[in-house]
Amino acid sequence: MRIAYLDCYAGIAGDMFLGALLDAGVSAEVLHQAATSLNLNASLRIEKVDRSGITSTKVHVLEGDHIAEAAHPHTHAHQSETQPTHQAGHAHTHSHSHAHEPHEHSHSHAGKGHEHPHVHGRSLTEIRALIVSALLPSPVKDFAVRAFELLGHAEARIHNVPVDDIHFHEVGAVDAIVDIVAAAAGIHSLGIDAWHCSPINVGGGTIDCAHGTFPVPAPATADLLRGMPTYSAHIEKELVTPTGAALIRALSPLFGPQPAMRIDQIGYGAGSRNPAGFANALRLSIGESGTVPAATDQPGTNTDPAESVIVLETALDDLSPQLVAHAAEAALASGALDVMLTPVTMKKGRPGTLFTVLCNPADSPRLQQLLLRETSTLGIRIRHDRRICLSRTHTTVSTSYGNIRIKLGLLNGETLNIAPEFEDCRAAAARCSVAVKLVQQAAISAYNQAHKR
Repeated sequence: MRIAYLDCYAGIAGDMFLGALLDAGVSAEVLHQAATSLNLNASLRIEKVDRSGITSTKVHVLEGDHIAEAAHPHTHAHQSETQPTHQAGHAHTHSHSHAHEPHEHSHSHAGKGHEHPHVHGRSLTEIRALIVSALLPSPVKDFAVRAFELLGHAEARIHNVPVDDIHFHEVGAVDAIVDIVAAAAGIHSLGIDAWHCSPINVGGGTIDCAHGTFPVPAPATADLLRGMPTYSAHIEKELVTPTGAALIRALSPLFGPQPAMRIDQIGYGAGSRNPAGFANALRLSIGESGTVPAATDQPGTNTDPAESVIVLETALDDLSPQLVAHAAEAALASGALDVMLTPVTMKKGRPGTLFTVLCNPADSPRLQQLLLRETSTLGIRIRHDRRICLSRTHTTVSTSYGNIRIKLGLLNGETLNIAPEFEDCRAAAARCSVAVKLVQQAAISAYNQAHKR
């Protein structure tokens, strides 16, 4: 199974993610096409830079003839840099410099007569329409839209306003939109089966806003990082931007130490700053999953048959059985590994259905959206599990009722399970006017006879 591991020892930002993707082997043309498809007059400039002795890839988003990230109209505590505001309609300064790209934020426009010292940004509806209209594969657009929706809901919670009243400024600027959409294209092109991620270093220091001083991470970033393992170490700088946090949230990786894997590609994506003695880069490792042989084993003889899966689960007591069945079929059609519908008794004695979906980690975001859209649920439980599967193959046996396919389940080459294909048995039973179980028994007997079981 193809897996990827993000090492966020220096946090994460949009430009860092793009650089890591390129450095790990994603074609630059994939990102260039994603940027061009948005029709924002944007392009990418890619260069190799040094980050504390590590050669890393740096990506700049260009708008016209200028780097878009240099065009923010807000002032920073250090005159050589610029920063946006953190609260709706209020200017602020930071008490420290950032370790990578300037911080991005959005603002709400809920109150009448509320004045802003800058131009209104794009709304979530505008950004969604911009992405949906781009000539990109559907999974790329779905991922990018989800990332912006996560950003919008985070800001809506912080400002206590409806999400439609949120207008993105720096996060809605050309560079941030290109960062997220190009990252989605790069992720899609890799075809990773499961994403993993280290705990995330958020950095340190404080942010001085009009309403007071906030510790790093900033409010929107902190909201997006809820439930993720984070820590603060090594440097008093803000290391995670809302764009970076939204990408991680949309990616929904498994968190923890690097899993057992055979790495064949490593990429370093550089942030904009280069502080002394701190390699400001995001590391991306890509390879095949597998375990390291134990000390007493011969190399290559011990492999881990377990794989990572996501379990999505919700209980429904107010949805028509017809719609429950439709949602189950839609989930299977959208890549679910399995769907289970279990009768349960819910509050107030109401009969309900426990709707459980098993899926690959890469498919989890899409199936989460499907459940929220196609059912009446208000929330989904998400679990990271491991499963062991027998490898499967087929053979065909000849019986007095005709040829029947046999499904075989193997572990390390040993056949542990045999099962006649039910549809073959049913068709043969109908054709010969006998019970299905007689055809099944005949198929198993024929297989055992051929293999002397």
